[in-house]
Amino acid sequence: MENKLPLHLQEVIFSSEDSKVSIQISKLLKSGAIRKIAPRIFSSNLDEPIEGIIRRNLFYILGNLYPGVILSHRSAFEFQPTKTGELFITSTYTKKVRLPGITLQFLEGYPPIQGDNKFSGELYVSQKARAFLENLQATKKLGSASKCLSLPEIEERLEQIIRVNGEDEINKLRDQARIISVQLEMPKEFEKLNRLVSALLTTKTSKILSSPLAIARAFGKPYDPIRLELFETLFRELKQTEFPYREEKNTTPTSFRNFAFYESYFSNYIEGTRFNIDEAKEIIQTNRPLPARNDDSHDVLGTYQIVSNKKEIEITPSTPEEFLKIMSFRHSILLSARIDKNPGFFKDKNNFAGSTAFVDFNLVRGTLEQSFDFYSALDHPFAKAAYIMFVISEVHPFLDGNGRIARVMMNAELVKAQQSKIIIPTVFREDYMGALKKFTKQRKCDTYIKMLQRAQEFSANVFADKMDEMQDYLTSCNAFIEDSDVILKIMPR
Repeated sequence: MENKLPLHLQEVIFSSEDSKVSIQISKLLKSGAIRKIAPRIFSSNLDEPIEGIIRRNLFYILGNLYPGVILSHRSAFEFQPTKTGELFITSTYTKKVRLPGITLQFLEGYPPIQGDNKFSGELYVSQKARAFLENLQATKKLGSASKCLSLPEIEERLEQIIRVNGEDEINKLRDQARIISVQLEMPKEFEKLNRLVSALLTTKTSKILSSPLAIARAFGKPYDPIRLELFETLFRELKQTEFPYREEKNTTPTSFRNFAFYESYFSNYIEGTRFNIDEAKEIIQTNRPLPARNDDSHDVLGTYQIVSNKKEIEITPSTPEEFLKIMSFRHSILLSARIDKNPGFFKDKNNFAGSTAFVDFNLVRGTLEQSFDFYSALDHPFAKAAYIMFVISEVHPFLDGNGRIARVMMNAELVKAQQSKIIIPTVFREDYMGALKKFTKQRKCDTYIKMLQRAQEFSANVFADKMDEMQDYLTSCNAFIEDSDVILKIMPR
């Protein structure tokens, strides 16, 4: 687009064959109102480093000085210079142009074809199918000096198309590439692309793939790479932090069951399945649901049935397959009364919490299995508990009951190590939910870890062989209060 600012106010000014403009530039240059920043390029910005001015106006410069060229190869995907400062452009000639901080690598090739996109002025960008073909050309250079993305990077971009928009979209891309490969004389490149797409769709051998993400897709276990990065962030922080050991004080069968009752009560209450204490006690003591609230009663019974059974709750996974199997089994008990929620089976449609979209249902199994490597590498029981709870909460693998099953799996890690289980009391709900949300949105896990540490410190003091005594202690800590202005008290015993 033509710049309407007066010449002396334009950040980037180009030399011109128009004698009037040329004279004006000369006067401005002599007066010090502008400076030359590169061949045929001037600027009224006298303060900032030249490299920054060039970088900020790079595509505007290309569209004006080199009309008709195409941002191509890896640059058509990245839209920025490589780490070594190189930008790749297809033109009618091959040459290298050095600008401050950037090297323009002009590669001889075909001019824009139908489907290539006009970007800035007379600068074009390779359409997606053309860019994939260009990146599959043979190249002797490696890394950021190469005009092509690495093969794993190409595979991951193809996998992302399938993950986000499905197989129809990748097939459209392949069909378009087939057509334009004839125009561009790239039959070999199309054959490479065809083999990669076929491998990703498992219609041909996956041995040609090199990206872990693409290989997982080919073997029918695609996963969410963004969530894996989040899990890795948590893993690194947990691995580098020293946590106290808080030994379980509910060592008698009676006190263990008492704690399990309140654990079940609070875990359901936090998810909206709310009873008063006496109603919940009646459900557990009689092992019968309240007639008017059959499904809700079964939720409390199901949770209690799992967490009060020490032999069951101390089972933890040693393989990804066991992880999925244990979790699904416990979920089938927890939501046994809610047949419409497919108890024990992963979700078959996507679920949301406000504006937060959880892992796509097609990626649940693969994401959970990929997360297991980090879990296996953790040693401290609290670290393993905090990790597995967040993974399940973030993936949300089931249609319902995800928060409850996440906390069940968390506490199983602690029971196995004879450590204090964790209760999230009603008064602590906002702290709990806020910490989860902050980690998901801001990618910082310190608040989440501190929140769980505080919850365990509180829970370690919840012990008694008499249920009323345990309830009195919980009451003194404000555990049952819903007011967000009230804080959870920790009262050592």
